[in-house]
Amino acid sequence: MQSGRDRSRIYGALLLSIVFAGCASSGPPARTTPATAADGALADPPRSRRGNPPFYDVFGKRYYVLATADGYRERGVASWYGRDFHGLSTSSGERYDMHALTAAHTRLPIPTWAEVTNLENGKRVVVRVNDRGPFVDDRIIDLSYAAATELDMIRNGTARVEVRALGSAGAPVTATTAAVNGTPPSPPRGASPGLAAAVPPVLAAPGVGLATSRAARELMFVQVGAFSEHDNAAKLVDRLKASGFANPVVVTEGGGRRALHRVRVGPLRDAAEFDRVSVRLRALGVTDSHLVVER
Repeated sequence: MQSGRDRSRIYGALLLSIVFAGCASSGPPARTTPATAADGALADPPRSRRGNPPFYDVFGKRYYVLATADGYRERGVASWYGRDFHGLSTSSGERYDMHALTAAHTRLPIPTWAEVTNLENGKRVVVRVNDRGPFVDDRIIDLSYAAATELDMIRNGTARVEVRALGSAGAPVTATTAAVNGTPPSPPRGASPGLAAAVPPVLAAPGVGLATSRAARELMFVQVGAFSEHDNAAKLVDRLKASGFANPVVVTEGGGRRALHRVRVGPLRDAAEFDRVSVRLRALGVTDSHLVVER
């Protein structure tokens, strides 16, 4: 049974477009070796620019991406996905390679090296988490075809496993965690310099660890619309201000005929504020807003 059919692959593509390549191959499993730090400890690659929003919603459930993989260990059900998704984009922006030792996870930072142990037969495999999922039942990880083969779980489709994070990438501090630690976040490119001052101290969302060693590099916004004409974006900003929104901004990307003017509300302090703003926007008839993260 190929459990990948139960995954929200459409959402994976949406996540890529909201938050910010490798080539598919055929042949034996990719034996990528995790890097080690100077002290011999395992080190994850730098956190991906894609696939790591502070939180995201799928099928009515909210998932919080962990600030660090340090100490993560969990037992549950593993599934796998294979040929139907071979060559499609993962949440990290890479192409899914069913022959590589990779995995999808709902909360671990992308990428994270993790050891997966099949509790039914004792077999183990080290995978690199580069995708989001699975979003079904009690499953905690979705393995590539190659990884599932290593664990001898292809025929059954699922298996009871233990997932243990092996390294830490030194996760960046978000606007939320920076506020907790007293570090003012920097405004995103193209935003008003006064925006950063609007972020007061708040508590971190459930499941979001605190990172203390790096300067704040992320801010959360609700994106309301995108326009090729600046005047249309400005009209929407005026409408939002007239409706009581104090912080709508226009962020322009590109130049000339290729310029795109995005209207955003923020920065936002936490997930609760994102929900409140989204409700107010829906009351105005804005139904296609979504979360964006600026570094």
